[in-house]
Amino acid sequence: MDIRVTLDGQPVNATLNGSPAARDLASLLPLTLDLEDFHGTERIGYPPRKLTTDGAPAPAAAKAGDIAYFAPWGNLALFYKDGPSASADLLILGHIDADTAQLAKAQRITIQTAP
Repeated sequence: MDIRVTLDGQPVNATLNGSPAARDLASLLPLTLDLEDFHGTERIGYPPRKLTTDGAPAPAAAKAGDIAYFAPWGNLALFYKDGPSASADLLILGHIDADTAQLAKAQRITIQTAP
């Protein structure tokens, strides 16, 4: 599923996969989140509610550019560096086609459905 994403007002291409958690995120759109750095690897923000984890795909390690959901905390994560080893708690929802430097300094993300 193609989505419209802006990082600090700059549009970037992004897609969500077909997982139940990604579809649940899509049901919340449009969505704007303030982002903060976490562990020098990712920018995180909190949607207004937790997403479903039903039918979660097999665990996979996040790669730079991945949009992920960390179920225990209920946060979205935008990885600007490759993440740690695969975890059943981290669900990959999609990918942002942005430069890692742009992702690393992003303060705000807006996600909308594609026209």
